[in-house]
Amino acid sequence: MGKKLKVAWVTFACCEDSSILFLELMNDHFFEWKDKLDFKVCRILQKFHKLEDIDVAFIEGAIATKEDDHKVKQIRKASKKVVAIGACACTGMPSAQRNVFDDATKQEIVEVINRFGHLPKVQPLKEVIKVDYEVPGCPMDEKIFLQVLQACLKEFGIE
Repeated sequence: MGKKLKVAWVTFACCEDSSILFLELMNDHFFEWKDKLDFKVCRILQKFHKLEDIDVAFIEGAIATKEDDHKVKQIRKASKKVVAIGACACTGMPSAQRNVFDDATKQEIVEVINRFGHLPKVQPLKEVIKVDYEVPGCPMDEKIFLQVLQACLKEFGIE
């Protein structure tokens, strides 16, 4: 068996539509990817994972809580490359809708924000960590995702 790309697929504040699309892409590309991808972290595929020595972390969703902020920084530290997946990861929206609420609405939700450890502002990944690639869309743009994945495979010498 040859070298495989060590990947993580992680989600934060989002609807996880790109994760669903990713699973559908796996149906189409299973026989090609089974010899090229080694999932180190992927909650939608496996229960146990190890967050270390990741080549590429695909991260879907915006950073909304203090816990998210801490975890995404750990992922960045453990990963050689990070790919922002979907609109929430790339722009914060629509998860960041509360950032633009009027003052009265913000007052209504302040108790919830505080109780659940939410940050004052929902942030796209690039405002919290270094992002190497972005795959926009809600769900992600399939064509761009496949191009980015191919670029990562090439960059890490997996063909």
